[in-house]
Amino acid sequence: MAQPSASVDLIAFLQALPEGRKRRGVRYPQWLLLLMAILGILSGCRSARDLERFAKRHHQEFSAALDLEMPKSPCDSTFLYLFERVELEELFGMLREWMLAQIVDQEKDFDQLICDGKTLRGSAAQLDGPDSATRFVTQVTLYARELGVAIAQTSFDTGESHERAALKALLGTLELEGVLIQADALHTSPAFFNSPPSRAPTCS
Repeated sequence: MAQPSASVDLIAFLQALPEGRKRRGVRYPQWLLLLMAILGILSGCRSARDLERFAKRHHQEFSAALDLEMPKSPCDSTFLYLFERVELEELFGMLREWMLAQIVDQEKDFDQLICDGKTLRGSAAQLDGPDSATRFVTQVTLYARELGVAIAQTSFDTGESHERAALKALLGTLELEGVLIQADALHTSPAFFNSPPSRAPTCS
């Protein structure tokens, strides 16, 4: 993914994201749908139907502010198709780069990261089998307090993985020598520390 200049706005970052949909039948540019989805979610939308109502309610504002001709606003199936096709890891990476670009002091460093795991609302599903348990989708985020932004995040299905594995994967993507990692007690098990270290983080 080609990274835009750090001085550009969110739309430019979204426009740099590769198109994941087939060209046939596409009515709305991907960057526009993603922008609507981001603003809708920040406004409290929790489903594709919510996003449809949000886009319809603000149709005129989007058209005027972005100088676009949109005879109709996108429906819920348009957002669902987008979410099925967009490259989520690239989207998350792009959002991280955009957040980092908003830091006023680009030379400022950090010496501590806070790990936070949250279960995504509405992601509950029942596992198969007589002794099945409920599974969820959980998002793990590394937050830099000094910078005021989340610098890395990932998600996992609790029926397939665990927060410890998700945190280790995140730590393995960053240069963390001398950085203090603050996490819950579940990450202090011997198994976490006996496995190969991920670029020498310091945990507490």
